[in-house]
This record gives sequence, structure tokens and C-alpha cells, in this order.
Amino acid sequence: MTMHITSFVKARHTAKAYDATRRISDDDMAQVRELLRFSPSSTNLQPWHFVIAGTEEGKARVAKAAEEKFPFNVPSILNASHVVVFAGRLEADEDYLQRVLAQEEADGRFSGNPDEFKPAMHNGRSMFVDIHQKEIGDGDQWMAHQVYLNLGQFLLGVAALGIDATPMEGIDTAVLDEEFGLREKGYASLFVVPIGYSDRDADYNAALPKSRLPESEIITDV
Repeated sequence: MTMHITSFVKARHTAKAYDATRRISDDDMAQVRELLRFSPSSTNLQPWHFVIAGTEEGKARVAKAAEEKFPFNVPSILNASHVVVFAGRLEADEDYLQRVLAQEEADGRFSGNPDEFKPAMHNGRSMFVDIHQKEIGDGDQWMAHQVYLNLGQFLLGVAALGIDATPMEGIDTAVLDEEFGLREKGYASLFVVPIGYSDRDADYNAALPKSRLPESEIITDV
């Protein structure tokens, strides 16, 4: 029986408690990693970095970012199977743009006519980067928006794998940045996402019905 994509959208929920005894399989984690890699981004800039905490030690390091200001988030971080830290680039300099371009060439993106397509891609991407970094001055925010695009695909993708998730902004990003040396690598953390399997006895959100504004209020047909 074919599953409609909306069935995953309607079935998924933000888990409020995790079953600490259940682990995501290695096969499913391989797909989770692919979800992160193959997200769309503006001009294929891919301005992100991820820390995947899959050990008790790793999750405890992530939990440090919630202990002081957001202690209610600590149990989900510690009890989830894995926790993903999402970080965005602070700057897209020429060296980074050339690395993206070289990867596109290695992956065959310019095989039809590299002399034309390769410089056209680089010039187009550089134009948008310059608009945000040099003209508007919101380059880091613009790149953070791309990470949130990744999050949307990620939540749908893990739901299709039968994995629960909790997008979580209730963390101290400065603590995460220091803990994992993210700024030294040219990134800043934005949010974390515990993933695993809901503890249905403790996860009150699992049994609640979906609540969304009516279609007539959010969609205009023209």
C-alpha cells in the first residue's frame, strides 16, 4: 500500500520524552546522515555543519547547553538515541566557494559544458553571497535560514523512517559553540534535535490531536 507523504506529516509530533532503552539502528542512522547532506540550500551553498552525539558522553556534552537556562530540556537530550547539533556558517569566503564548486565539478554537475556552466555557477552563487555579506550585511542570518530549510526536510525524513524528533531552540548556543569549537571552524550553533523513540507513557504530546489553523486562513488561491 502506497503511503501518502501527508500521512507522515500528520503522524509526526514533537516528542516530549524518550525511551532511553531504544537505539536507532546503524542502517537508519546512515539514512539520517544522508538527510542532512542532501538538503536543498540557496545556490547549493550548503552552509552548515552537524555534530551527531550518539554516545552517553556526547549527549552529556550537548546537555551542558541546557543545564542552566533550560533544564527541562536535559532529559530529552540525555534519553534520546542521538542528538544532532545544527550549525550555520558565519562567512562564505572565496576559499569555501571554491570548495563547493570543486565538489560540484567532481560530482559531474558541469559535464555537459564545463567551460560555460562552471564559471556561470560560481558567478551566480558569488552574486547572492555578495548581496548578503557585502550589501545587506545579513550573511550569517541568510545562511542560518538555509540550515532551517535543512531542518524542515530532516523532520519529515526521520518521520518517514519511524523516528521521533524534537527540534529544540531552548539551548545556550554559546555553550555549544565553546564545547565543540564551532566558531574556530567558522560556524555557530543554531539549535539541536534529539532523535529516537518516544516514551509513550511519559510523552503527553504523542496522544494529542494535531492543531493547525484552517486552510482558508493560511492559503490564498489566485
